[in-house]
Amino acid sequence: MAASSSLRALILVFFLLPLLAEGITRHYKFNVAEKKFTRLCSTKSIATVNGQFPGPTLYAREGDTVLVKVVNHVHYNVTIHWHGVRQLRTGWADGPAYITQCPIQPGQNYVYNFTLTGQRGTLWWHAHISWLRATVHGAIVVLPKSNVPYPFPAPHKEVVLVLAEWWKSDTEAVINEALNSGLAPNVSDAHTINGHAGPLSGCSSSARDGFTLQVDKGKRYLLRIINAALNEDLFFKVAGHQLTVVEVDAAYTKPFTTDTLLLTPGQTTNVLLTARQGAGRYIVTASPFMDSPLVAVDNRTATATVQYANSVSTSAITTTKPPPQNATPVASSFTDSLRSLNSQQYPAKVPATVDHSLLFTVGLGVNPCATCANGSRVVADINNVSFVMPTTALLQAHYFNASGVFTDDFPGQPPIAFNYTGSGPRNLQTMSGTRLYRVPYNASVQLVLQDTGIIGPENHPIHLHGYNFFVVGRGVGNYDPKSSPSNFNLVDPIERNTIGVPSGGWTAIRFRADNPGVWFLHCHFEVHTTWGLKMAFVVDDGEGPNQSLLPPPNDLPSC
Repeated sequence: MAASSSLRALILVFFLLPLLAEGITRHYKFNVAEKKFTRLCSTKSIATVNGQFPGPTLYAREGDTVLVKVVNHVHYNVTIHWHGVRQLRTGWADGPAYITQCPIQPGQNYVYNFTLTGQRGTLWWHAHISWLRATVHGAIVVLPKSNVPYPFPAPHKEVVLVLAEWWKSDTEAVINEALNSGLAPNVSDAHTINGHAGPLSGCSSSARDGFTLQVDKGKRYLLRIINAALNEDLFFKVAGHQLTVVEVDAAYTKPFTTDTLLLTPGQTTNVLLTARQGAGRYIVTASPFMDSPLVAVDNRTATATVQYANSVSTSAITTTKPPPQNATPVASSFTDSLRSLNSQQYPAKVPATVDHSLLFTVGLGVNPCATCANGSRVVADINNVSFVMPTTALLQAHYFNASGVFTDDFPGQPPIAFNYTGSGPRNLQTMSGTRLYRVPYNASVQLVLQDTGIIGPENHPIHLHGYNFFVVGRGVGNYDPKSSPSNFNLVDPIERNTIGVPSGGWTAIRFRADNPGVWFLHCHFEVHTTWGLKMAFVVDDGEGPNQSLLPPPNDLPSC
């Protein structure tokens, strides 16, 4: 018996040893292939990684080098983006198709090679081409260096929760039909938590359906929550429990307690849940937030279950009412509560001065289209430029000084000034082009993202690749360059990689351009990205090899 126990202990230590080490190289293999799944009373084949939905969680430590061999077994082109990973000088591993690489073609493979420098927390990975990220996504857990504790009470257990959307039909067909018609695509048929709509969904066959978190009374749990949805902001609640926010987008926060979280697509949030209730089951909900009356959303609520020890599946269940779909005060209260930890060990290094002051209008419009259903097409733009995807990767064109692929004349200010959040000029047609904004190495950038109401105001989750940024201000209405900065927080603003621009309002961010390469900026509502709400920064090399983009790898896919 003792020998058997010793063997189990040895096996356990051998299994955990890679997670206890640091500064090592971790190898993963992602096989992208189709697999049949049954959800919502229907069965369909979806693209998956290693046959899983959500895909496998990638574990590493701060300082590790990660190599992921991605093999494409589906009939679509594929890329994988490591969302939130800084990719310092390794833009070749960032993943957005035709921005930093040509896609991995069917039957081909590519090894993503990057080091997790100065980062720890919850990030995620997803396909970054067309709408494949609807099912091709998963978590990245970056643990702190060995013997470095969390700056919050240690949890008894850590749990990954991936929030997503599910369509009964093929998502590639959904967006292709919308592009052909010029209209908005169909909304999803359900939301999911770890791949399931949950026990309260219309297609649940029993109370046991859905994800269940088993807890022990009095113990503390770290929930690593990811919004992997394609097109919808999501509220998150646990019935009968308060949640203590300790991290967003892999950046520690000043802890605060709330009963409702808001995550835009692309954002991650870590919270502590303490099991203080009695025996029983408590419903977890993920429900949509959209405060624009013009925008259709999937109004179904995904559910999971927190189940206390000594409870059974027939125990009493405590439910919670999700916030209304248009609960702007709830969303704003959560967003306004976020502050960087700004401790001696984890300082908030906010640029105090600004070298490039930019104003980007983001929103939707309508352009003529002779072949479309209504003689017009919905388009999206930044500063009136609807981005055209190139056929050669922009990073390669930049590195090899190839001409004719892009221009570096993206406007730093709106080319036409108007009342952005008012009625607006309904006949304002967008321009098309592959235009980038050039920034010298180490320049400080202030970017104000301004929503527009040409069709109608709408919130936009904006993601910047290659960088974290500080959210120094936000407001309702039009940004005023004279008065708005007086309310900026330059002490402990929240640090993120994805930020929601409020409906009919603006958000101001700052970052230092200390990572050379070509870096995508786009709306993380996938439909808006498809319509053209995207652009890219080209950041020049600095002085010497440590401030310069590394050469491309030998196996970089070709177009």
